[in-house]
Amino acid sequence: MGSRRLAFAALVLAGVFWGLGFPLGKLALREIAPAHMVLWRFAVASLIALPFALSREGRALFRSPPVLLAGALYGLGFMVQFEGLAGVTVTLAALLVGAMPALVAIGARLTGEPVSRASWLGVAAATAGAALIAGKPGGAGTPLGIALSLASLLIFLGWLLVLRRAPVTQSALAVPAVTLVVATAVVLPVALLLHGLPPVRLSAVAWGGMVGQGVLSTFIATAAWQYGAARVDSASAGVFINIEPLIGASLGIGLFGDPAGLPLLLGGVLIVAGSVVVVRGERSAAGALHASDATRGLSLD
Repeated sequence: MGSRRLAFAALVLAGVFWGLGFPLGKLALREIAPAHMVLWRFAVASLIALPFALSREGRALFRSPPVLLAGALYGLGFMVQFEGLAGVTVTLAALLVGAMPALVAIGARLTGEPVSRASWLGVAAATAGAALIAGKPGGAGTPLGIALSLASLLIFLGWLLVLRRAPVTQSALAVPAVTLVVATAVVLPVALLLHGLPPVRLSAVAWGGMVGQGVLSTFIATAAWQYGAARVDSASAGVFINIEPLIGASLGIGLFGDPAGLPLLLGGVLIVAGSVVVVRGERSAAGALHASDATRGLSLD
């Protein structure tokens, strides 16, 4: 029970810190290109992760195709997401992330995992909410910014699916550390190709935003999520993704004065409500599956 509570606490921490990444990123984007910001963000996280990545277990993971692919997808996902953030408000970007649990349900079905009827209802609601926001953003974003924000979710979905195939390690930090180092190595040439060398002469506010992203929204959030998700079922973990859009949208409206028109708010409600329905449906399906397995076991005895 104590281990399970610690896992849930880690998932809450990951959701909160990922949500902080949107307002922190917006501070940096006032002075720096999105690709450069993501590069500095991952560079900071990799400096912290490097000792764990260079451990015996960590070095072995550099030969693991799932870990390498997960790192590449993770870095590219953030690059696309923050290229989109440059064209949308903090609130809109955060709320669009609320569609992630629905995408996870679709991905689970495509990979052969059972998805309940209730989960599909949640998928429909979350998809309708994303369509409502994208169709009438109320000045909250450009079509390109919205398209990039949604595309980043598909990349993150690939990251989540690939990460399930990562090797089991004794150290809880080995896989996230190597993932972050690989992500930085992938982001570096892309950022240089798009915008050249990253600037160094930035304000304390911009550096604070990027360092905060690197420490809180990248290293700690990634490690906390992978620790918690490995110790509870995927349906239980999925609900904590909704903390990210809740934190990001709240801070966007409260601190940045983002517009909060009716389509945006209604779309956000549909996304979050649909995501909750997805998670509850997946939990029910998992419980039914476990009960069925237990029944078969008793009958065999």
